[in-house]
Amino acid sequence: MIQETPGTPKDERASHGIPFGEAVRVWVRVALYSFGGPAGQIAVMHRLLVEEKRWVSEDRFLHAMNYCMLLPGPEAQQLATYVGWLLHRTKGGLVAGGLFILPGFVSILVLSVLYAAFQETTLVQALFYGLKPAVLAVVVEAVVRIGRRALKNGVMVGLAALAFVAIFFLDVPFPVIVLGAGLVGFLGSRFREDLFLVIRGAEAKEGDSDSFATDGLVEATRPPIAQTVRTAGVWLFVWLAPLAVMAAVLGTSNVFVQEGLFFSKAAVVTFGGAYAVLAYIAQQAVDTYGWLRPGEMLDGLGMAETTPGPLVQVVQFVGFMGAYRFASGLDPVVAGVIGSVVTTWVTFAPCFLWIFLGAPYIEYLRGRKALTSALSAITAAVVGVILNLAVWFALHTLFGEVDEVVWNGVRLFRPVWASVDPAAVVIAVLSAVALFRFKVGMIQTLGLSAAAGIVYYWTFLA
Repeated sequence: MIQETPGTPKDERASHGIPFGEAVRVWVRVALYSFGGPAGQIAVMHRLLVEEKRWVSEDRFLHAMNYCMLLPGPEAQQLATYVGWLLHRTKGGLVAGGLFILPGFVSILVLSVLYAAFQETTLVQALFYGLKPAVLAVVVEAVVRIGRRALKNGVMVGLAALAFVAIFFLDVPFPVIVLGAGLVGFLGSRFREDLFLVIRGAEAKEGDSDSFATDGLVEATRPPIAQTVRTAGVWLFVWLAPLAVMAAVLGTSNVFVQEGLFFSKAAVVTFGGAYAVLAYIAQQAVDTYGWLRPGEMLDGLGMAETTPGPLVQVVQFVGFMGAYRFASGLDPVVAGVIGSVVTTWVTFAPCFLWIFLGAPYIEYLRGRKALTSALSAITAAVVGVILNLAVWFALHTLFGEVDEVVWNGVRLFRPVWASVDPAAVVIAVLSAVALFRFKVGMIQTLGLSAAAGIVYYWTFLA
């Protein structure tokens, strides 16, 4: 067991002996080190919580991680919230999940203000000229990384291919694809479990269960119904009450209300991580609402990739730019800040609902194979959705003009080959070589690409 820290007030310690103040300091470290997307963020938490502090055992950490992937929303932020809840219940979950968001929120807010105010200047244009192709390489790397884990057999490959065709050519809504894949996995496991149960957590090392602080703290029993109803009521109120007040005062056509409604819906369907839903958000933000121009989603993604916090924090940039452009009499920057707050609120408030409502049941449902099979199928479909994202980003990054054609219900994107940008192609290829061949870190790759873009833009385009 973890020894109590001398001088720590008794009311600050939980039964496992981990002082709440010490846990807060560790969550600050997790937040500040949370670069590199969910894989890097989860690795940081594993190193600090499992290997260094030995607060959580390997099997409990993997169990929490696997089931957080079943939930909508950013799995790394929800994993932090889950472990914070495990250590210090509600206050622990609030601190762990809130701190995970805070550095990224502040960083992207500052960058969004600078972007909106100075995006027409040469420096900002040059910076993002190099970032966009590099982000494209990062997205392709995500397709490969998740594909290696999820596409273990022909059935999983087929699900990924069907998902790609459905969203790219047929414009099937992303939520329909997620729900359909989950249903296929759930039902398929009843007939051929070997084909659908492909994502499994590693086994804990023998003897580990006696050496970690949190082992045995949570019993695998069904939570009381009254507790579940109370938790659901509190967090639904926290999530939706501000939105209801805005709708009543400002009307449903107001940009803040539209953003709140849209990103509340997105928060419910963001299965499989941020990459999976970005194509859905980007297409809606550009084509339906006019909040962004096509290339700007990549700019926002570049911000999210190079700042701490969950990658889905890119929605804050979308909310800022949408409110900035449709300020409705407010100062555009003030409107953008409000849009950032509204978007962040409705994106992450549901994450706390899912964890505080579901964590007791997650413990109770440990080892249920049908749910894990559904996760396997969803993850396979997510690979196809991310591939759609990669192709969509590639078209709008490497070509200056892309025509959209609908033929017999099939949507086709036709790039104008004369508008290809050779420098963007070169930067994208070199970024991919750096990531895949030489295993250069994501931050370093993005930094080098941004520098190359600045040099090229100032030399030939400015």
